[in-house]
Amino acid sequence: MKVSIRTLPALSFCAALLLTLALPAHGQNPPPANKPQSPQSKTPPGKTPVGPPVSQSRHYPILLIAQGTEPFWTLRLGMKGPERLERLGYPPIPLEPAEVEQENTGTSWIYHAKDSQTLAVVAVHVSREACSDGMSETKYSFRVSVDHAQIGTLKGCGKTAPDQFPEFKQKNLDDDDPEKKKPTPPTITNFKPPVAVAYLDPTGKVMLARNDIPKLVAPKGYQLSLSHDGKRLLFLNEESGPDRKLQLYDSSTGKTTELLRGLLQQPFWSPDDSRIAFLKSDSSVWRIWTISTSGSAQPAQLSATPITFLDGWSDAHSLVGANSDSFFWITDDGGTAQVISASEFFGADFEPNVASSVRVSPVNPDLLLVSGALLKPPPGSPKDVKSGLGADLFFYEIHSKRRLALNISNLLPAGGEWSRDGIQIFFTGHDAVGKSVIYRIFWDGSGLKKIRLGSDLVIGQ
Repeated sequence: MKVSIRTLPALSFCAALLLTLALPAHGQNPPPANKPQSPQSKTPPGKTPVGPPVSQSRHYPILLIAQGTEPFWTLRLGMKGPERLERLGYPPIPLEPAEVEQENTGTSWIYHAKDSQTLAVVAVHVSREACSDGMSETKYSFRVSVDHAQIGTLKGCGKTAPDQFPEFKQKNLDDDDPEKKKPTPPTITNFKPPVAVAYLDPTGKVMLARNDIPKLVAPKGYQLSLSHDGKRLLFLNEESGPDRKLQLYDSSTGKTTELLRGLLQQPFWSPDDSRIAFLKSDSSVWRIWTISTSGSAQPAQLSATPITFLDGWSDAHSLVGANSDSFFWITDDGGTAQVISASEFFGADFEPNVASSVRVSPVNPDLLLVSGALLKPPPGSPKDVKSGLGADLFFYEIHSKRRLALNISNLLPAGGEWSRDGIQIFFTGHDAVGKSVIYRIFWDGSGLKKIRLGSDLVIGQ
């Protein structure tokens, strides 16, 4: 007789599930014991004998956790199919399961799905065979590969893990209510709120807050940059003419000193706080310059490439900047590591504007946070008074060219900044009465929270 979970009332759900997973791949049922065999019927002349049809198993492997190491990734495969794909250093990808195919061998399956954020096609190939990740002694029962139309192919291993699907332990397999069976994304709890931040208050004063206690730094200023130890703050002040003063505030002494004066803009601390990069103009062209924070050297031009907008450091040895139509990764020897055109960068939904701020993830140089102008904002969303366009933040993956909006256009967001753990996003939005408000949201689009009134928040520690 064919084993069914519904005919095993004495077993727990997980025990019944594991029993079905242990069934023969083709699900062939042996004849019942002690049942007399009927005599063979005679086959008409010229006819080939035909045996009874072989039943095929519908017990596909479920409640699997699959993972790979090059790169590091994990996949949850639940009752309906693939649910969630996670890659180290990237926001998680929720998946929408579709049909399942059993291949001819009876020991391999293809689970179809789609990326619920970008609608890209996904196929998960599962075969019942021993597998090793090459990094541990864990024994896996399945070999798994994930084909994502944008990301590419991820290879790894998997094993049944019903204990990691507690939401399904008491569920009925025949319950097809999509709301009841829809998995709930896990709550993000492993984040660390910033210890030190700087921002402009509603009146434009420069403020530095450590452990959420704000302190006045200067009555005015702009283009803030906070050191990674959270103790030193760079900001610009206008002079009477075209020149600007680059000023440094040291919280340990409470003093502000002038570092440089001239046609300057957009200062950024290097990842180790040993250098400051900024743009300097000779009255016709802007270029990247750097200066050591030790005070032992004079400013030096880093590259001859014209750069109109500077977006900070990609890593300890390269900076991201833009000119009229492209973004450049400039290395600290003055070379160019890569170039991305604005049209490719912003796609069809956002205005290809190189003035939009771009921030590289502190934990993954392939992942960018972009503050863009929406060409066609959703109905009811606010618009910028000057441009008439909407706004949103989006992620851009350089390697795969995958683009994902955070869908917070109702707040007209700008000035997106990463937290140091790479999980939280801080930005300037607007409340119902139009006041500038600093918000936080997690990288999976959850946890939206109003932090304080103000704008232009930057993060140190």
